[in-house]
Amino acid sequence: MQKFLNENSTNTPVTSKNTESEGQSNSGSKDFIKWVDFKVTSEAMNDAYQYDLKAHDTDTPLDWICLLAMLGVKYGGDFKNYKSADLDAIASKLLNKELTISEMTKDMKYYDYYNEAYHAVLGGFVGEYELGGADTASSEKQYGLKAFSPIAKGFPYTDYDDFGSSRSFGYRRQHLGHDMMGQIGTPIIAVESGYVECLGWNRYGGWRIGIRSFDKKRYYYYAHLRQNFPYCKSLKEGSTVTAGDVIGYMGHTGYSDKENTNNIDIIHLHFGMQLIFDESQKDGNNEIWISCYELTRFLSQNRSETVKDDTSKEWHRVQEMIDPAVTAYQNAQKKTAEP
Repeated sequence: MQKFLNENSTNTPVTSKNTESEGQSNSGSKDFIKWVDFKVTSEAMNDAYQYDLKAHDTDTPLDWICLLAMLGVKYGGDFKNYKSADLDAIASKLLNKELTISEMTKDMKYYDYYNEAYHAVLGGFVGEYELGGADTASSEKQYGLKAFSPIAKGFPYTDYDDFGSSRSFGYRRQHLGHDMMGQIGTPIIAVESGYVECLGWNRYGGWRIGIRSFDKKRYYYYAHLRQNFPYCKSLKEGSTVTAGDVIGYMGHTGYSDKENTNNIDIIHLHFGMQLIFDESQKDGNNEIWISCYELTRFLSQNRSETVKDDTSKEWHRVQEMIDPAVTAYQNAQKKTAEP
């Protein structure tokens, strides 16, 4: 995989402008990012998030993703040598109003790249939301992490960094996701609010769900779901989901052309995130999949608590969340459908 060094390196981030071998964009000559090697650690994400959280509603708000983008320039995208002191130094200048972000980044050659790339990965994770029921009078307004771990609270799982490891079923290829091993029937959670773009059988992923973020930048892939009862019964293509909702159940289906076959040895969720800067990247040779290991470590602090309905055998979230992004999307859909 391509590695980016530092802002003085000749190894430049890949965009449509500097990659001659790629085809034309669906959007004409518009430049778009062609590759992202996401190597931000969960520690760095959490530290930046805490700065954002504490500075919210002050006269010096901080965007955690912009902070990470500045560190991305410093480290050339590789956070293996991350030091919290480096983040502290950046945040201090902003909080003390010594410099603005524009002033700090004006000479950072690759800041725009990292800022766009990291916003594509993390753009739906932090924001405003409400806790409570549909009655807004009883809801509680919040700001903070509104994305969830893909594994429900209280359900054990194990994992390790397996992105890029070899797979051989069908053809030799790299593993472009993150495996989280657990128990049959473990409730699988929507990481971010969005809409169901695909749902059904795939010979590699078995029963799987694909959910697209409302800004269309992220495509979440949940695979190897449970035999016979893979999804929540109400789920279908086009359904809107809220982050924290139960969407399906862990299993080991897949590696078969025959539907509903358990042909995976280990019970696990294959969780993947694809980045899409242009629709020409959605399917085919131009796909951008990123490592989700550090993302799941960061999201483990926010796991959706669930309860089982003994009648329907379905699991449901305990704490409802009202996401303004869902409301805005549904209102837009209604407006589009009006004659």
